[in-house]
Amino acid sequence: MSRQVFLYDPPERFVAGTVGLPGRRTFFLQASAGGRVTSVALEKTQVAALAERMDELLDEVVRRSGGSAPVPAVAPSEIADSAPLDAPVEEEFRVGTMALAWDGEEQRMVVEAQALVELDADDDEDLAEAEERLLQDDENGPPMLRVRLSGAQARAFAKRALDVVNAGRPPCPLCSLPLDPEGHVCPRQNGYRRGL
Repeated sequence: MSRQVFLYDPPERFVAGTVGLPGRRTFFLQASAGGRVTSVALEKTQVAALAERMDELLDEVVRRSGGSAPVPAVAPSEIADSAPLDAPVEEEFRVGTMALAWDGEEQRMVVEAQALVELDADDDEDLAEAEERLLQDDENGPPMLRVRLSGAQARAFAKRALDVVNAGRPPCPLCSLPLDPEGHVCPRQNGYRRGL
């Protein structure tokens, strides 16, 4: 069976979003174009890492080009996207590995999210060989979402992704752990349950 690649070059929309209440949210990357929508699930830390690394890479592109690259310094407000994910949100796969690159010829950010793969191996050597074979097997690898973005789209994606990550439960003013709607057991209060 050949690898399934969900390609958006360029997408009409590429965003990070969530489904569920704070504390129980599921994070998604969602790309859409031409009536087609692809949603992939991932961890909150993966969303944060992707957004932070994307901003760093864009800053590096601007620095190396001496400011001539078509990359804005901040996310343009005219393309800001604060709308919820397109419904219904149907998970194509759970993301395992991600890759990020700048295509200098096309002046595009390339984002790849590959499905999580469980490797069966008896020892570490077999596991290393299996991982190497998986990385080299472009034709028969796991499903992948590949999105190509302009510099402005990439900045807008990164800003929204960081906003989504930071929109979770508020931190406890004493211990900085997240507060649940019903409060939490605060270690700084010797286990006293504190309400909001």
